Amino acid sequence: MNELQIIAGCKEQKREAQKMLYEKYARTMYSICLRYSSDQDSAQDLLQDGFIKVFAHIGSFQEKGSFEGWLKRIFINLALENLRKKKNIIQSSDDLQNLPEMVDDSTEDSDMYKISETELLKMVQDLPRGYSAVFNLYAIEDYSHKEIADMMGISEGTSRSQYVRARQMLQDRVKRYIKERS
Repeated sequence: MNELQIIAGCKEQKREAQKMLYEKYARTMYSICLRYSSDQDSAQDLLQDGFIKVFAHIGSFQEKGSFEGWLKRIFINLALENLRKKKNIIQSSDDLQNLPEMVDDSTEDSDMYKISETELLKMVQDLPRGYSAVFNLYAIEDYSHKEIADMMGISEGTSRSQYVRARQMLQDRVKRYIKERS
């Protein structure tokens, strides 16, 4: 079955089509869930909740644009909704005057290859929840600060400041990790 046939089958609530859709996209969506979760169990819960939501709302997919993009949007929104429920999003000041114009970029690119993807993901997960969410949305999902602000119910300035702080924290953690391993 091709993607359109799988989607049509899911709209008709055919179990085989739902299984095929899950198998095709579960890995990608799980990666998204991991980026917004503090651990694998939470990510797995988000994954299951996300697919339940996908199957319940697949009728609203109008086959305009990318289906995978539509799926990602559902999973990201679900993850952000989960963060809001936990009230762990840090509401920081819009005052960016105390933040450095540029964060330290002195970590050499070659040093980045000394860190496994798993370790780097763990470092992102260990950031304060709001920082982690903004970092993921901006650096990985490629949303603008305005879009992030709208999605998370924060100001653009808060989005920018959380991104800068998250990036600085990650750089510090990477340096410390490399130093400890050297």
